[in-house]
Amino acid sequence: MVTRPASSGFARFLRSLGPGLVTGASDDDPSGIGTYSLAGASLGFATLWTAVVTLPLMIAVQFICAKIGMASGRGLASVLRVFYPRSIVYPAVACLLVANTLNAAADLGAIAAAIGLVVPVRPAWLLVPIAAAILGLQLWGRYRLIVGIFKWLTVSLLAYVAAAFLARPDWGAVLAGTFRPTLSLDRDYLVTLVAILGTTISPYLFFWQASQEVEEDVGRGRLSVDHRKGTTDAELRRARLDTITGMFFCNLVFYFVILACAATLHATGHTDIQSAAEAAAALRPVAGEAAGYLFALGIIGAGFLAVPVLTASSAYAVAEAFAWRVGLDRRLGEAPGFYAVIAVSTLVALAIDFAGINPIRALFWSAVLNGLLAPPLLVLIMLVANNPDAMGRHVNGRLANVAGWTTTALMFAAAAALAVS
Repeated sequence: MVTRPASSGFARFLRSLGPGLVTGASDDDPSGIGTYSLAGASLGFATLWTAVVTLPLMIAVQFICAKIGMASGRGLASVLRVFYPRSIVYPAVACLLVANTLNAAADLGAIAAAIGLVVPVRPAWLLVPIAAAILGLQLWGRYRLIVGIFKWLTVSLLAYVAAAFLARPDWGAVLAGTFRPTLSLDRDYLVTLVAILGTTISPYLFFWQASQEVEEDVGRGRLSVDHRKGTTDAELRRARLDTITGMFFCNLVFYFVILACAATLHATGHTDIQSAAEAAAALRPVAGEAAGYLFALGIIGAGFLAVPVLTASSAYAVAEAFAWRVGLDRRLGEAPGFYAVIAVSTLVALAIDFAGINPIRALFWSAVLNGLLAPPLLVLIMLVANNPDAMGRHVNGRLANVAGWTTTALMFAAAAALAVS
């Protein structure tokens, strides 16, 4: 009798991870890391609890998006095009495209700045090679290769966990910040909370996860919508576990970024951090060279993961809205419109960096667009998830509806707070 190695079960678990893990990890992009760094530097441990509170909300929303892709056999924009007027779908996709491109520009700049912290080279010289490498992978790599690289890039985000331990925090204060929520009417505190919520629950993640579930089905040989429509309980269990793992990983990283910056920068009075790269540079004299380097390496890995997800999610949304062929497993000639959106988004993002537009300003407008787009988009997602014509027998249950509508209400509140602030 052949005895299987003890690690085989864990290895199978790792192989089963895909859209959920990549979605969660891509949410920790350099722009998000900058937001979490600012939260830790300016407010200390006071916002650690948000990582705990937002976790079930993220799991609920992203699993609903995954289920829409699996049950309908379509990406999110395609489903919206079928069930809702184009006058709703096209403006939403346009806002997503602009927000994602601004975000990608900021992330490209962050990758270059972080590499400049590790090796002595001017960041401006790195922008074109970085963009070319990312675009080349998307245009000429196949889906399995791309997802495999993305899964390995998620490992780089563990650098933030290591950096937090190197910071030697006060664990009593950490536990208090984690399990004793602090609420304040102070404007800076409220703006930071809104920024965290808007960074964590972002529209591009909705489109990406639904489309990746469709890509997974195509990889299994289900090439038509009719063939993909519907799913099994076993496939839903796999997607649920994948989503839970990805969102837990996302919030684990977000938690430790706040912790590292709170334990070092906030404790030493470095409260005005404008970017993730600035946080990495500021960490060095406070927490040591190793912590600074780890933080910078995390930014590099996060950026190389997030930029292609941002541009590809734009491409999925635009192509599906216009009923073009889509898919990272298709060749250039098979989906020209899809790949054109990826290429143009990347080149425009690169042009924004060379134009000298303030990356913090770009991130601000990206956050505004995302904050305004997310609430109505979540309403549409919840309506689709409860529509038997789209979902068949896999419409939302009571728990999913409670979590989904709660998240929607919170995002409307965040959008209102953003408008006021």
